[in-house]
Amino acid sequence: MSLEDTLYPLLKLYEAAPQPVKSLAGRVYRAIPSSLRHGAAYERFQKEAREVQEWDAERIRRYQIAAVRDSLMAAAKTPFYAERFGSDPSKFEALEQLAEYPLLTKQDLILQRERMVNPEVAANQRLYITTGGSSGVPVGFYLQKGVSRPKEQAYLEAQWSRRGYCVGDRVAVIRGGVTSSKAGGGISYYDATRNWLILSSYHLTLERLPEYVEALNRFRPQHLHAYPSAALMLARGLEQTGQRLGFKLTSLLCGSEKLSSESQRYLEGFFGARVFHWYGHSERVVLAAQGRESNELQFWPTYGFVEFGDADAEGNREIIGTSFHNHVMPLIRYRTGDYAKVTNGVVTEIVGRDYEFLVSGTGRRISLTAINMHDRVFDGLLAVQFFQDREGVVECRFQPGPQWQSSGMESMRAGLMKKLGDDFTLTLLEVKEVEKTSAGKHKWLVTKLGAKETAV
Repeated sequence: MSLEDTLYPLLKLYEAAPQPVKSLAGRVYRAIPSSLRHGAAYERFQKEAREVQEWDAERIRRYQIAAVRDSLMAAAKTPFYAERFGSDPSKFEALEQLAEYPLLTKQDLILQRERMVNPEVAANQRLYITTGGSSGVPVGFYLQKGVSRPKEQAYLEAQWSRRGYCVGDRVAVIRGGVTSSKAGGGISYYDATRNWLILSSYHLTLERLPEYVEALNRFRPQHLHAYPSAALMLARGLEQTGQRLGFKLTSLLCGSEKLSSESQRYLEGFFGARVFHWYGHSERVVLAAQGRESNELQFWPTYGFVEFGDADAEGNREIIGTSFHNHVMPLIRYRTGDYAKVTNGVVTEIVGRDYEFLVSGTGRRISLTAINMHDRVFDGLLAVQFFQDREGVVECRFQPGPQWQSSGMESMRAGLMKKLGDDFTLTLLEVKEVEKTSAGKHKWLVTKLGAKETAV
């Protein structure tokens, strides 16, 4: 068990606390040894992430066979998988045998979640997480306390180190952190638990850009951890206004959204620092990252096992993953809904959605990546889609599942408005099915605003 997982339910209270309280609590927390904060598994995964980069193919294959077998045997104890498995997991001896097991869909996870929980793992070892997901299908699932999140932390730090990151470095973050639900609210707060400056990705406009420059120059971070869209908005705003940061970054850490090679070159040229891009998801099934020198994405072989589906009409292949180490809810051959361009066995690009924004009545642009809800407000829904044809007016269309309770409407509204802000009007609309593309894929956003640039 890790202290971080134990305190996780209190995270929202910490974020809502006054800055002096956050600073005091954060400094006390950061003074606690990492072995206690993250748990014993953290150091094990740190060591594993360092060493696997030097392993040969045979050692990796042996590790993956053992790890897949372990996940299959844990999964077989659940009612859901026990009914689906036609093979004996204890006899799993070759990675090719995984093809004998059925694929797992997001719909399976939504409708059968509780039947996918390993009854032999105590309830107090489960950590419930949700994500809106890149496909727009709200998904809830369980991680294993003391294992899943410390593992994620260890691997993220290992891959960030490829661009000069060291644990304890000053980091400025422009991602989904809510600093204020008001359009004119504060743009930042200091997270002393990690020595990070949290900057709003919701308030980044040309008018308020000087506030961001002042906050960054005062904090002088070594790394900028940002959505690619937020990093590009910052760079273009600085370029358009002639403002400059008064320090040099070591790296830009850009994940959670698609990042084209052209955008990466632009960011590196503008900031004079290397960009690091990676692919992962809240379900913690597989993780891929750029190399120390190469910009090609490489999947960590000890994090999870990756397969690729058949190529679609554009040559893209779906990422299918089998999780390692999570005995609470193993995900076996999970269809992520994300696609990759694979050339000669090498992933050259993750094909995610492009930068999609809702536009507020005051011209703010809200990245849909930031809207992803990591609490239970989307529980019981099969799909969510946003529609906008006027600035500041948004319609959230939702497709309920059999477990949806209409009593959740108000908490969904409150959660969304906290992220959208007071210069939006929100309507919730229940639909039988959300609009899809001609290829039958989910559309996260339907907008009639056109392609014009707004704000930065």
